[in-house]
Amino acid sequence: MGTMSVMDSDMRAEVTALAINVTIPEALRWADTRRGEAFTLTTLNVRLLADGHLAARAYGRPAGGGRGAYLSFAVPDDPMLAALIAEAATRAGSLWPPIAGSADRSARLGQCRASMGATVTRSFTA
Repeated sequence: MGTMSVMDSDMRAEVTALAINVTIPEALRWADTRRGEAFTLTTLNVRLLADGHLAARAYGRPAGGGRGAYLSFAVPDDPMLAALIAEAATRAGSLWPPIAGSADRSARLGQCRASMGATVTRSFTA
């Protein structure tokens, strides 16, 4: 089995988002309810979409314990959560290996960080 040395335009990978998972510190965790059951939100999934926008969802498990469903919830408009997302995006960017065009990547990450404010989070559909 061989490998292709050149990919034609119909076979290029189409990247629609980059995602990171972020543990929500205890002090920033919150509870939400779905179908009458309380959930404690412990993880953020943050996506950098192909159009340069950020999208975030919070995930958690039933507050009462057990092996209930792992469901997603909207992220509240909270400056501390926005700061956590910004810090996580910066950290993830620093972990990304240098590649051709890395100056462009750094500029794009800088633009994303510059646009982060009170409206840093935008929910996406799971």
